[in-house]
Formats: sequence, structure tokens, C-alpha cells
Amino acid sequence: MHRKIRVYSLSTCPACKRLKEFLRSHNIEYETIDVDTLDSGEQWVALKELRKINPQETFPTIVVEKAVVGYEEEALKKLLEI
Repeated sequence: MHRKIRVYSLSTCPACKRLKEFLRSHNIEYETIDVDTLDSGEQWVALKELRKINPQETFPTIVVEKAVVGYEEEALKKLLEI
């Protein structure tokens, strides 16, 4: 089952790196937005989007279709049906 997955992350965040490795190890395609590597204008837009989804602005923020979860491996496995 193919689902649209977007990951808001920071390039230096250990939990973000673990999440990306988890998704890669399960051959799950995803779009990543490394907020800290964007230029100031793009960063502003990305953070505005992130605040709508996750007002706490925590990283990583994972959007699977419309569900939002942090990096909780068991919850992700259930959501991604793996």
C-alpha cells in the first residue's frame, strides 16, 4: 500500500536520523523537509506548515496521509501496516 509520507526534521536531530533509517530499512518512500537546511524564506514557510500540523513544533514530525505521529516505532509499524 503506497501512502504519502512527509517528514519534518532537523539535519542534526538523532531521533530524525533514526526515523529516516527506520523508513529506509522498511523500503518506505517519503518526502523529507530538513527545516534547518532551508534558506530563511523557505524555512519560514516550512515552520508555518509545521505549526498547523504540530503546534509544539517537535522534530521529527511525521505526516502519513492525515495522521501525525512522532517517532514511536510501534505506532509507525501499525500505521504503515508493517
